Amino acid sequence: MPRTAADPVPAATARRLFLGAQELLGDPTRRVTPALVHRVIARMGFVQVDTINVVQRAHHHILGSRLDGYRPRHLTRLLERDRKLFEHWTHDASVIPAAWYPHWKIRFRSYARRWRDERWSAPDSWWAQRMGGKPKQVIDHVLDRVTNEGPLMSRDFEHDGPSGAWWGWKPPKAALEHLWRVGRLAVRARVNFHKIYDLSERVFPDQHAADAPDPDEHIAWAARMALERLGFATAAEIAGFFRAVPINDVRAWCEEAQRREEIVPVLVETADGSAPRREYGLPDWRKRVARCPDPPDRIRVMSPFDPVLRDRARALRRFGFDYRFEAFVPAPKRRYGYYVLPILEADRFTGRLDAKLHRGRGVLEVRGLWWEPGVRPSRRRLSALDAALGRLAESVDASAFEITAT
Repeated sequence: MPRTAADPVPAATARRLFLGAQELLGDPTRRVTPALVHRVIARMGFVQVDTINVVQRAHHHILGSRLDGYRPRHLTRLLERDRKLFEHWTHDASVIPAAWYPHWKIRFRSYARRWRDERWSAPDSWWAQRMGGKPKQVIDHVLDRVTNEGPLMSRDFEHDGPSGAWWGWKPPKAALEHLWRVGRLAVRARVNFHKIYDLSERVFPDQHAADAPDPDEHIAWAARMALERLGFATAAEIAGFFRAVPINDVRAWCEEAQRREEIVPVLVETADGSAPRREYGLPDWRKRVARCPDPPDRIRVMSPFDPVLRDRARALRRFGFDYRFEAFVPAPKRRYGYYVLPILEADRFTGRLDAKLHRGRGVLEVRGLWWEPGVRPSRRRLSALDAALGRLAESVDASAFEITAT
């Protein structure tokens, strides 16, 4: 970042703008409709999809922590009936506003180019190994079947070849994922979380027919949209939001946008006591902060995949909250537990808990509970936690919750 004068930004201000941009300052008791869910996702940028279902799948948990009345049927309608959202990659698999689909055509081309130019299709590559060593034949076969037979799932190819060696992926499954990544196929629907694939032009005909933006337009769009949703950010954080544009292109855009006064340099104080960071903001950031309402006076039990926590280093700077998702850490090395959920109280993370949904009994169990240093478990705080756990239990159709932590 050029060493020009940078306005100071208190940590609490940066935190508030970020929470507001990520829809955590809105009224969670609003009446929920598919249209509202769509607006919330568009304002956030995307919602990550994840397979882990210890309590609730990430996309449903993330939306439910913002809207008490949210239920999975709202998202299903937007994805499968209204086609207002589509599934693809940002930093990970996500649901994204369908209006932005043309921008993903650049990502499709990038994936296809890597396949051609970076030896993804070479016999010893990960993808080729998943496809049995004959990727082109498998891809052509899978695409022909979907074209001629209509929407298909991976299991519809069970007798088309031997299983692959990793994740149990058989060659057609890898081919389906490849064709989805390069934009030839789209996810039409899901059954028990398993994807149903179809030709993209049949699922999103208008978006498929639309032209992709030119590269400069795409860079500016991705960088601006990311900054709006982060409040303040470094070039690396802007690039990491959608992971749609190389970091060097984002740095070049930031320098030019600063010269045009489309963005401004700021010096953001931190909540963890580290040195202030030089970041970028939008010129009207003060007005944006002033429009932010006070955070709801409640506790929320958050998803480990929530966007305010995805970047762990950023979460530490913004909130002073040192969080690590330990599901992929060997059990003896875990500090807290397999699926630990952060506790957000107003605009602070005040603790974490280890939770598990016992679907057979209809009970949400809290097996561990840890408050942050200096946070006292007062009667009022514990009552607010009970209310939060009650809302979470209701959202996953549990009839009760129990705290077995000692």
